[in-house]
Amino acid sequence: MKERAKEVKASARRGSRADKAAEEEAAVVAKIAEMQDSDRVMAERIHAVVKESAPELAPKLWYGMPAYAKAGKVVCFFQSAQKFNARYATFGFNDVANLDEGTMWPAAFALKELTAADEARIAELVKKAVS
Repeated sequence: MKERAKEVKASARRGSRADKAAEEEAAVVAKIAEMQDSDRVMAERIHAVVKESAPELAPKLWYGMPAYAKAGKVVCFFQSAQKFNARYATFGFNDVANLDEGTMWPAAFALKELTAADEARIAELVKKAVS
């Protein structure tokens, strides 16, 4: 919660929209750089895939995690395994993501590593989430 309070305080600072966007992306890149090797490699690839697949999503920190928002609402996020002492990292979607399919659909994925097929699947899901 302390990280979230810092994030809210930082976003409240005055400045141009472009300056804020650049600061938020720099904060995401810095947070990724702090991660352990396996999580960092996955987070760097996911960051690149999300930016390429949905350039309209804005990188930002969300509860200390790299996240990607549309109109200020977080669509998807990466949670490192290290953050919660878990055995796998997580790539997840919030309820604003347009992924509804029937009465049940996946909203988060466990990640031990990323293959090219995984990256393609993430790109597909991110595109659908912002459609």
